[in-house]
Amino acid sequence: MRTTLKVATILTWFNLIFWGLITGLLLLGALSAMFLPGLAIAALMSAIPLNCYAALKLHKSIRHPGIPLSQQTPTGIRFVGFIALFFGINSIGEGFALIKDSKEFLDFIKDYYTKQAPDIAQMPAFKSMGAADVRAAGVICLVLGLCMAVNVVLNLRLLRWYLLLRKNDAS
Repeated sequence: MRTTLKVATILTWFNLIFWGLITGLLLLGALSAMFLPGLAIAALMSAIPLNCYAALKLHKSIRHPGIPLSQQTPTGIRFVGFIALFFGINSIGEGFALIKDSKEFLDFIKDYYTKQAPDIAQMPAFKSMGAADVRAAGVICLVLGLCMAVNVVLNLRLLRWYLLLRKNDAS
């Protein structure tokens, strides 16, 4: 369990910092533009840093048995964890789709921006974008999704182990 705890702690801190910043920036952008769907997405994406925060509380209780876990934390880890797991699985699927169909996605994006936003389509960075760039974005999406999903699964396993240990200590 020590290795699981170490890996879970590293992934938890990474996800907390990365997705906390992304969620905060999305929230600020949605608030400044008064974009209500963006606010809803930011509210749902806040499940990732919230799950990480609850997981850090669990890790603290595992490392220091004298510090009890609050009654709401296990429920929070489970409920919010499943929302974060949904985002992780979705990101993994998007990553595979971008890697598999990079040429079709690139053609779609170039056609869309040529019609909808010609000023963006004229930018040199946009013109030089190729299928390799789309595949690289797919790999990044895949890695981020794996970090989320593996973190949630490890923390659910640690929670189950912690609760089993507490139940055995109480008996």
